[in-house]
Amino acid sequence: MDIAQVIDIFLHLDKHLAVVVEQFGPWVYAILFAIIFVETGLVVMPFLPGDSLLFVAGAIAAIGGMDLALLMFLLTLAAILGDAVNYSVGHWVGPKVFGWEQSRFFNKAAFDRTHQFYERHGGITIIVARFLPFVRTFAPFVAGVAQMTYAKFALYNVIGAMLWVIGLTGIGYLIGNTEWVQAHFSWVALALIIIPGLPAVFEVLRHWLRARRSRTTA
Repeated sequence: MDIAQVIDIFLHLDKHLAVVVEQFGPWVYAILFAIIFVETGLVVMPFLPGDSLLFVAGAIAAIGGMDLALLMFLLTLAAILGDAVNYSVGHWVGPKVFGWEQSRFFNKAAFDRTHQFYERHGGITIIVARFLPFVRTFAPFVAGVAQMTYAKFALYNVIGAMLWVIGLTGIGYLIGNTEWVQAHFSWVALALIIIPGLPAVFEVLRHWLRARRSRTTA
């Protein structure tokens, strides 16, 4: 499968998923479970289209292709388990990565800073990351690397997964089959990636401008 085919599947996921539902019937729940689990659970799979997949799945449920309640339950469970696995891998890797005292980046001081950040802001980071493609794949891994308290991680993992899955499938269920969305799905798919990331971009830009002004006035 070349890059053009991957892009086509992503931009026309509504049509492709409808075919999968028709061909595989009840097995589509297992397929969607696996995709969401892999996207959130394997740090090497951040490119899978989780947001648009949830939206389209909700739209298909609205026309009777899938059971909405079962869909929400299974995909929420997949997202929770995926992040838990990702955290566990990071938790195991962390002490080994930050054991290099001679490293400029992976040393005890860097670990302490990362750990303190996740202890203070890890909860909101885990929740917000759910809505940011690529970031949601790495956030639980880094939380594990930073040795974030697991009970705290688990709580926000569940909250984030519920908001993400129920929110996007619910929106897809409500508006995914409207004429405008059907006619402009490629743009909707892109918007599902770009719009959630805008606050993070603005925040980074704000910090950059503040740092630049500080250097100018110094």
